[in-house]
Amino acid sequence: MPTPFPGMDPYLERPDLWPDVHNSLITALRNELAPLLRPSYYVSIEERIYLAGPKEWLLSGRSDVAVVGEPPSVYEAVTDIGTTPGNAIAVELPLPDHVRETYLEVRATDTGKVVTAIEILSPTNKRPGNGRDLYERKRLILLGTLTHLVEIDLLRTGEPMAMRGNGRQTHYRILISRSMQRPMADLLAFSLRQPIPTFRLPLQSGDEEPIVDLGRLLHKLYDRASYDLRVDYRSEPVPPLEGDDEAWADALLRRAGLR
Repeated sequence: MPTPFPGMDPYLERPDLWPDVHNSLITALRNELAPLLRPSYYVSIEERIYLAGPKEWLLSGRSDVAVVGEPPSVYEAVTDIGTTPGNAIAVELPLPDHVRETYLEVRATDTGKVVTAIEILSPTNKRPGNGRDLYERKRLILLGTLTHLVEIDLLRTGEPMAMRGNGRQTHYRILISRSMQRPMADLLAFSLRQPIPTFRLPLQSGDEEPIVDLGRLLHKLYDRASYDLRVDYRSEPVPPLEGDDEAWADALLRRAGLR
């Protein structure tokens, strides 16, 4: 079953579903680009790992910290040695956890040099915390090199990445930063009601740049991964829509027979 939305489906932004969407879209994009770019380039899936606190878990698909009842065996063991008051309860502490984020690198075959970095943002990249700090540092360093950057933001939640100019208030964004044009960059800003725009993948000067149709890839992925079985269009998406967008989505879903 195809998604009823013309571009980005807001129901795919749900925190517990997004990691699957993110990683699947990264793989689909690599598989699409690799045969188009060979033999001059190859495309690799890379990974960064960092520690996240409990506030970041919530928006990366992890459950919040819970206060639990007393496990009898543990409680009896500590009270037997006289170190715990008789009215103590067992609780779970908010320990940090490792978060893994994947991204793409397009490398020149002859030198192995990174020509283009492709990032699909996660919720932890757009909220205060280790995830955003780490990504912003990497982004700033990359913008000072000869590597092109394609930054894809398909999430309405969180603070958009730093830039000057219009476009930060739209639902979604695709940023194409060519090294020779910095500090200027091209921003494709689009809303829930619009198809995801296509763009040319920046490469080395003189090489033919393929057109990336991210919307087509996402819609194929939606069907192949059976995301329609994992979303409930009778409820509101997370985060919820507001005002005219809420009314528009409601009418769209009713026409599709999903409400």
